[in-house]
Amino acid sequence: MSQQQTSNTITLRGSAQIICEYLKYAINSVLFQRGLYPPETFKAEQQYGITLLLSEDPEIKKFLMNLLSQSEEWIVTKKVRKLSLVIINVANKEVLECWDFNVQYEDGDPTLSQEKNETVGTKELKKIQQEIRDVMLQVAATISYLPFLDCRCTFDVYVHAKPDCEIPDKWAEAESVSIANAQNVQLKSFSTSVHKMETVVTYKLVD
Repeated sequence: MSQQQTSNTITLRGSAQIICEYLKYAINSVLFQRGLYPPETFKAEQQYGITLLLSEDPEIKKFLMNLLSQSEEWIVTKKVRKLSLVIINVANKEVLECWDFNVQYEDGDPTLSQEKNETVGTKELKKIQQEIRDVMLQVAATISYLPFLDCRCTFDVYVHAKPDCEIPDKWAEAESVSIANAQNVQLKSFSTSVHKMETVVTYKLVD
């Protein structure tokens, strides 16, 4: 854990790192649980007091590292509204599922923030990790009753950022996601006291 914190003080940067670390594990969990890649390409890792799985595919690791390092910078400057993990049918390009990770910006500890001249929070890291663990357990439970993906699928991640963000090389603007006959499930949220993360999955109901 590389969060900048002392005496339960969590900085804006430290909070953004926690958010992006959660996103790394959540995205990997969905990729594994939804069977987009062979289970043997994932490795088990202990985090938040539970066992989680991370892809060892070099391309996926590189993709997520670039995505989340850029997202962290934008979250620090309050330029990200949400990230969306979309699962797409390879054959017809139809979006079958969308995991929205909504980022909200909180005030932290107003008195301490004024003193330090930046947004800081005082929530205990242990408490934050407990909340994230509860969300991760719910992600796994939710996946168990989503419709079976009976086709070859791929994924992409969209970052919903403010228009004035400078788009990195090899990134492209994407169309908004639309799922026909959609149903959604709101998962638990967690808060660092500087940022709040809400997770929602939208999926296509099978006829």
